[in-house]
Amino acid sequence: MTWIPRLANSKAVRMGAMALLVLAARPGLANWFGKSQPVPQWGLDAARTKVPDYAKDSNAVILFDEYVETIDGQGRAVEREREAIRILKPQGRGNTCEVSYDVDEKINYFRVWTIGADEKQYQAQDTDFNDEGDTSVPIMLSTRKSRIVHPPAVDVGAIEICESEEQLQPYLQEKAWQIQSGIAVLFEALEVDLPAGRPHSEAWKNHEPVRAVEVAPNHWRWELKDMPALTLRDVPSAPEWAALAGRMSVQWGEAAVEGSDNQWRAIGQWVTTLEANRPDPSPEITAKVNELIAGAPDFYTRLSRITDSIQRDIRYFVVMRGIGGLQANHAADIFHNRYGDCKDKTTLLISMLQVAGIKGYYVPVDDRRGVVAPGAPSLVGNHMITAIEIPAEVQDARLLALVKARDGKRYLIFDPTNERTPVGNLPSYLQGGYGILAAGAASQVIALPVLSPDANGTERKGTFKLSDDGTLSGSVDTSHSGPEGADLRTFLKYTEEKERREYWEKRVARDVPGAVLDSFQFVQPSAFDKPLEFHYKLTAAQYARHAGPLLLVRPRVVGSDSQAFDDKPRTFPIDLSATGRWHDSYDIALPPGYVVDETPDPVDVDVEFAAYHSSVTGKDNTLHYEREYVVREVEIPADKSAAFRKLESAILSDEKGTAVLKKQ
Repeated sequence: MTWIPRLANSKAVRMGAMALLVLAARPGLANWFGKSQPVPQWGLDAARTKVPDYAKDSNAVILFDEYVETIDGQGRAVEREREAIRILKPQGRGNTCEVSYDVDEKINYFRVWTIGADEKQYQAQDTDFNDEGDTSVPIMLSTRKSRIVHPPAVDVGAIEICESEEQLQPYLQEKAWQIQSGIAVLFEALEVDLPAGRPHSEAWKNHEPVRAVEVAPNHWRWELKDMPALTLRDVPSAPEWAALAGRMSVQWGEAAVEGSDNQWRAIGQWVTTLEANRPDPSPEITAKVNELIAGAPDFYTRLSRITDSIQRDIRYFVVMRGIGGLQANHAADIFHNRYGDCKDKTTLLISMLQVAGIKGYYVPVDDRRGVVAPGAPSLVGNHMITAIEIPAEVQDARLLALVKARDGKRYLIFDPTNERTPVGNLPSYLQGGYGILAAGAASQVIALPVLSPDANGTERKGTFKLSDDGTLSGSVDTSHSGPEGADLRTFLKYTEEKERREYWEKRVARDVPGAVLDSFQFVQPSAFDKPLEFHYKLTAAQYARHAGPLLLVRPRVVGSDSQAFDDKPRTFPIDLSATGRWHDSYDIALPPGYVVDETPDPVDVDVEFAAYHSSVTGKDNTLHYEREYVVREVEIPADKSAAFRKLESAILSDEKGTAVLKKQ
């Protein structure tokens, strides 16, 4: 997932105590660090800032963080950042300054100082800096690098002061200002200095808009104070950090227009122009598509043969250089090389669809649900998928992931990078998010669909035998469909048998401590829309416990549907991860001479966004357990936390429930 806009050097998301100064720049021939200089006056002023009581228990705190974007007549920005960070605890010493740079950016200077706990001043020297390659994607060749500084005397009580200036990428005309961090920010500011007559627009996410001050003609400044840290460490079932963090985007290019709809349209048009002619089919692509769709009886068959080819035959691999982080390679090259990243796979898919008479479009998204938001127009995102226009006459129940645009056209949302989710379905990580339909003048932000529970899930059936010494043995047969089946297929692709055994032994042992996996087998149909089967046998000593003449046994043998929860007041939404339907049915044959004496009460909970039903019965020397868990939404608001706790408490209680066996 590598459609990665470097938005006017937006600051990286800070997690925990880490405070990264991300500066997109290329080291020039001039001195990076300049001559030895004292701490600048702004740094001394920032160092005098007192840490408020609310932040004193933090590992570190940002005292001051200021960006100044100076825009030239062509729209290219020079960015200066000044930042001061106080270290409050030993865990906060990981705070450092980092410069990421690529082939199309230029650094003017980058200087770092430390004011030690003893108030002595130090300046970072050449030996305090290290260069590292971009390792954010394991399967990647990238020209982007980072220069990381480890300044002297960074200890508890010290203040790290960073200052940089850089010329940013010429092709991006947006500043994504990350206003919230994993540590508190006491003061932060953004200035945008524009040429006379050049407009700008702004969009805020997870923060009330702040009015800019015009400090000079067409030179705008925003200031924020006392921005609290965003930490999710003790928040169970939380959404993605980046989806909750506050940010503000400023546009000064074509998207600097009034109104969110107009801004989204302009962003989509920019993407359309950027990728223009990239999907043009070559003779080889045309021949391949005609071979694939020959004899196809309907629209779905033509479509699935093409998408299946993209998923199976085009290896995911990233080669990224400069604008290559945004702009795809040409379809002919992708087809010839048989590899590409997310935007390459989308490009080749659009090309192949074009040969088949089907229209496809680019859809920039973020695979972290909630990062792209309809009220915050921006190029922020990390992934590219495809929207496939579905003709009005096509009505096929297999096409589940449908959305309707404002003009009434229907689009099927498909992720060609996901190698195992069949066309028509949609990976759970994309459901409920938003994307940009890049369709020229018809471009718009679109809500990605949330599929019905029947599009995903697992059917699990177990048959076991219990010995009078408490040993449980038996077999489990499972069937996995939709995104859950796709995840399992991907696991199989990238693992060997030894790794699979170790993984499943650990997974089964979480439910049945001490269990031994006697055998296992995967049955994987070639068609991605067919369920994947997994069959295994296990033995677990002391599964049942003796209590005098009684034998205590847990009817729910394997599999857990419970999510983490607590009783604290909730302010953040609750992430349910995926819609789906999960069904378990277990039969445990009792030891000779034993009968069922007591069973846990049945559970019947329906809380609108999910439902859970279970029952335990005893008949003919067999203990039978049955349950069904249905999730209808991927995320729920905080005001439904009481219902969520009710559901999870019922699930947890049921999963721990014990049946009592007695001798006749």
